[in-house]
Amino acid sequence: MFDELRDLYQEVILDHGKSPRNFRHLENATCLAHGNNPICGDMLMVYLMLDGDGRITDVAFQGEGCAISVASASMMTEILKGKTRDEAKRLYEGFHDMCTKDGFDLSGLGDFDEDAIDRLKMLSGVREFPIRVKCATLAWHTMQAAVDGEDNISTE
Repeated sequence: MFDELRDLYQEVILDHGKSPRNFRHLENATCLAHGNNPICGDMLMVYLMLDGDGRITDVAFQGEGCAISVASASMMTEILKGKTRDEAKRLYEGFHDMCTKDGFDLSGLGDFDEDAIDRLKMLSGVREFPIRVKCATLAWHTMQAAVDGEDNISTE
């Protein structure tokens, strides 16, 4: 069973890493931020388009990074479309906890799409490799910085 999960995890990471979704410049973004992981050199720009009610109508990213960093950004952009600022913040906090805390309780994210949560769980395996946590969470930190009106964020 563990080998099957590991293979699936690798397949998802490779798919999003090689063919990232929403990898583009978003014209007229209402929020954007630059994220940097100085340890490995990953750099991302996250663009968000929010409507008047604070709902994310479009999200995109550009940059360079390892397969985990790019895959995480790609998956994040798919999951965030249609979410509000508050929902994005809850997803960010939940994902960060998934990647950093043993025994994370998913009940706090129970009202979100089960498929989205399952995709995030794929990346939570980085918890076993602490140096990779920053790779997986860079896009999420950058998205949160953009929503909070910050221009730059660093994982250091």
